[in-house]
Amino acid sequence: MWKISKMKWSSILSAVLTMALVGTLLAACTSGNNNNGGQNQNGGETAPPSGNSPSTNTQTGDDSNAEPTGGLKEFRFTIGSEPPSLDPALSTDSQSYILGLGLYEGLFRLNPEGISEPALAESIVVSADGKTYTFKLHQGAKWTNGDPVTAHDFEYSWKRTLAPETAADYAYMLYYLENGEKYNAGEASADEVGVKALDDYTLEVKLESATPYFLDILAHSSYWPVNKNVVEGRPDWATDIKTLVTNGPFKVTEWQHGGKLVLEKNPDYYNKDKINFDKVTVLMVEEDSTVFNLFKTDEIDWIGAQAGSVPTDQVTQVLQSGEAKVMPIASTYYYIFNTTKKPFSNAKIRKAFAMAIDRQAIIDNVTKANQEPAFALVPPSIRGVEGKSFRELYPDSGYFQENVEEARKLLAEGLQEEGLSKFPEVTLLYNTNEGHKAIAEAIVDQWRKNLGVEVKLGNQEWGTFLETRDALQYDIARAGWGADYNHPISFSYDLIHSKSGNNDGAYANPQVDQLLEQAIASSDEKTVMANIAEAEKIAIADDMAILPIYYYTTVTMIKPGIVDVVSDYAGYLNWVFGDRQ
Repeated sequence: MWKISKMKWSSILSAVLTMALVGTLLAACTSGNNNNGGQNQNGGETAPPSGNSPSTNTQTGDDSNAEPTGGLKEFRFTIGSEPPSLDPALSTDSQSYILGLGLYEGLFRLNPEGISEPALAESIVVSADGKTYTFKLHQGAKWTNGDPVTAHDFEYSWKRTLAPETAADYAYMLYYLENGEKYNAGEASADEVGVKALDDYTLEVKLESATPYFLDILAHSSYWPVNKNVVEGRPDWATDIKTLVTNGPFKVTEWQHGGKLVLEKNPDYYNKDKINFDKVTVLMVEEDSTVFNLFKTDEIDWIGAQAGSVPTDQVTQVLQSGEAKVMPIASTYYYIFNTTKKPFSNAKIRKAFAMAIDRQAIIDNVTKANQEPAFALVPPSIRGVEGKSFRELYPDSGYFQENVEEARKLLAEGLQEEGLSKFPEVTLLYNTNEGHKAIAEAIVDQWRKNLGVEVKLGNQEWGTFLETRDALQYDIARAGWGADYNHPISFSYDLIHSKSGNNDGAYANPQVDQLLEQAIASSDEKTVMANIAEAEKIAIADDMAILPIYYYTTVTMIKPGIVDVVSDYAGYLNWVFGDRQ
């Protein structure tokens, strides 16, 4: 997933669960019934709402898309902004991902617990060495233009995401494929990539090395298919209702850019009996207070999990009254440094800024939702091995400590190393949102008091904010990351490997890269975890690649009568298979 409000948009099965699932599929490969009761995460950047008020720029389909009447089951929620992209190859944020869950169908989905379940994959055969997967696809699936969904669509989509000219931030998610990284680097041809349609409904996938959690990765949005005939020659195909063709449980029937999207049940979805909502209305609303008022006036059914936020000044009250629930999720709130630009090119200065923050004060006085102070990348709920979480095996307590005196010393040393007589003018950038603003104001005040530095504040609308970060046109910026799948590699490789398209601080350390590459190549989970832990410790304890602030919780509110709609393990709205009773 994803970037949180850049989604970062996820969880991974343990090797034991994964192989158990494979065994189940092998034993029942003739079954035509897929359990689609879950959702995929596009791990990645998360962001509470950031968007615009409704506009009059409305696109609608033809009369066949008219709103159903009589006994209509509708679900209503908000996102913070216009989705930056509904193209699976280019989508990296939570807003786009939540919508994509209803619009696309891959080989697998993740259920709310982050466990991989079959979607379009009807059966699977895995080679003895664990490096070759052969999938049989469900033959009843169609695109919304009536074309059949075939193995050729998957082959085309995966190679398109890897193609250098696509410039996909998530291309690295397909490096597991044989020659995937080489093709992305221009060192191999598309024909050499380890994915091939053997016929219309058989897909062969060859991996660089055995990967115990590969079925979980298949649930990621970068592995969703696209329709070649629709996509080729139309760079903007996914931004216009007239050209947007999808294959999931729902289809877009109305799109007011900057205002709202209306999705309706796809009558051609192969598993439509599993879908209960007839219509889903998604409003684009920036202000938390507006979202809260919409809920109170019965205009939306849900708040939370990257689909609207409870205003910080209302959190305590709604939790105490029982109107809302709070739960920890596999996501991390942090700031990123532009490591290519002074003064944050200096590790001592980065450490000083991280050590000068009182995280518990931020939680107690600003966010007020029982978050946990973060001193590393990987949240406590991400799995490890042998029944323990990653953080149980590798606590973040030894990475660094909050220490104002030490922070002042490091700041002075760093400025001297950079030849700076005083701290230069810098800006902390955040995407427009009341909560982000309150956190930023509190942290800037702490830096002023504890370090004696002045930091300006700047904010941008979500899509512009992402572009600014990606282009390294900032000094320090807010960020959030939600698990793409339930595995620590989703937080480590994604955020601190120099080749990751989601490493928006341009952090680079060859030793960290090597450890993470060894983790990906290993089939022994203990070795994988140890390599990730060592890479994370170097990146934080030695380099302060990012500034961790807290591990997320999500505060959710839901209207009576809405069932099977939840916040999933990573803090994304799991809505596709819900119902209204």
